[in-house]
Amino acid sequence: MSLINEYKAKKGLIRVRLRLSDDGRITWIRITGDFFMYPEEALLMLEKSLTGVKFSRGDVSRVVHEFFNSGVKVPFVTEEDFVEAIMGVRHEG
Repeated sequence: MSLINEYKAKKGLIRVRLRLSDDGRITWIRITGDFFMYPEEALLMLEKSLTGVKFSRGDVSRVVHEFFNSGVKVPFVTEEDFVEAIMGVRHEG
């Protein structure tokens, strides 16, 4: 199942596309938008960390929280913005 969301953070837009397995796990995810992340390759690390995670607010929040605590900087966008963007996905089309 392919899902998409565009989430307007206070100062930026976060776009999320993801696919879920039949048992409700994230099998593929892409996060894009008009935000900056340092280091730049950290976004790929977040996507990789979310792959295989159960699509539930608790599990997604835990992974995003651990990611933000790893020293990644995302000016003007919060970890809650990322959680909301991911959890707000809906069927494409």
